[in-house]
Amino acid sequence: MAADDPVLHSLLSAVAASPADIPLRLHVAGVLLQHGRAAHALEHCSVVLTAEPDNAAGLRLLREATAALAGPPAEPAPADPPEPVRPQPAGGVDWSAYEEQVSDIVEPAFVVEDGAGSVPEDVTSPTVRLTDVGGMEVVKRRLQSAFLGPMSNPALARQYGKTLSGGLLLYGPPGCGKTFMARAVAGELAARFYAVSLADVLDMYIGQSEKNLASIFDTARRNAPCVLFLDEIDALGQKRIHLRHNSGMRGTVNQLLGEMDSALNRNDGVFVLAATNHPWDVDSALRRPGRFDRMLLVLPPDSTAREAILHYHLRERPAAGISLSKLARRTEGYSGADLAHLCDTAAESALGDALRTGEVRPIGMADLERALSEVKPSTGAWFETARNVAQFANEGGAYDDLLAYLKSRRML
Repeated sequence: MAADDPVLHSLLSAVAASPADIPLRLHVAGVLLQHGRAAHALEHCSVVLTAEPDNAAGLRLLREATAALAGPPAEPAPADPPEPVRPQPAGGVDWSAYEEQVSDIVEPAFVVEDGAGSVPEDVTSPTVRLTDVGGMEVVKRRLQSAFLGPMSNPALARQYGKTLSGGLLLYGPPGCGKTFMARAVAGELAARFYAVSLADVLDMYIGQSEKNLASIFDTARRNAPCVLFLDEIDALGQKRIHLRHNSGMRGTVNQLLGEMDSALNRNDGVFVLAATNHPWDVDSALRRPGRFDRMLLVLPPDSTAREAILHYHLRERPAAGISLSKLARRTEGYSGADLAHLCDTAAESALGDALRTGEVRPIGMADLERALSEVKPSTGAWFETARNVAQFANEGGAYDDLLAYLKSRRML
């Protein structure tokens, strides 16, 4: 099924209109799998399992999508011929026999050479820095003062008894650049970046999710200094009071708590960052000192950032006569994902004309004006929920920044 197939387009449009419709997402994931689009199917499975961790159909599709991405199983190796019978020596030990038995032992996955371990493929070294993030000056200043400053000056930090580890929870509306910000943090620290999603941890077999999580932290420790980024932390570390009838997920949360326990002093050089749209669903034990003891609100991009995002998404497309500053003023409250969708919609309008006339024409302000009438900011529903939390469940002032933002926008 092609990416522009009208049936698939209709299904994806239905999902966009009803993102909480679990049966619809499962159906779309199945259709995507049937046509070889396992990566996109995996995204829908992750959304389903975030809402319903025990969903059997979601777990089954998750396994199928993961297996499809891994590729077909390797052909079994031919059986070795039987070992010849070796005569036993009259006395002592036959050391040559033992040497043969250990001669083909598989080498360890991480070979240490000159003090550095080999790097697995999913651990990268980002080159992006905070200066590459357009606008969002308030967020960048808070990152520098609360997190990057101490981590970038290890000698000074040690004098004040500060260990070279830490946990920072990024929260805010979906699509506002939390993952990109985490990569920029890794770039600022000259550290490796290890991004982990829900699908990398959850497994249907009892105890396997805990083993996966332990392996992930071990990999980060071997590759220190490393920024370990845990996406959808509200699913991996959700409140255990909600998991009374789900012992598997409770075990996963307990494992995460143990891996992050600062009392064990195992995470020196590992900076754990996490992102969530629902910090109020994260277990309180994960937010105590020594774990995710700092929270940073990542809001929809400001005007400067919106201009940069719009320019990025239009830079390689034919465009003319576009006023980015005018568009930035008219897209207050749009997330980065909303702005990308706005540019895609405008490009579809120009492409439709080109298909009808047979002549390529640039994307213009008229296309973006039409797109603005169709694409609305997706952050409104999040702020509706967040407003209630900030007003009535602001325990310990955790959401003071959110409360101040809501007041400044007269949303209270």
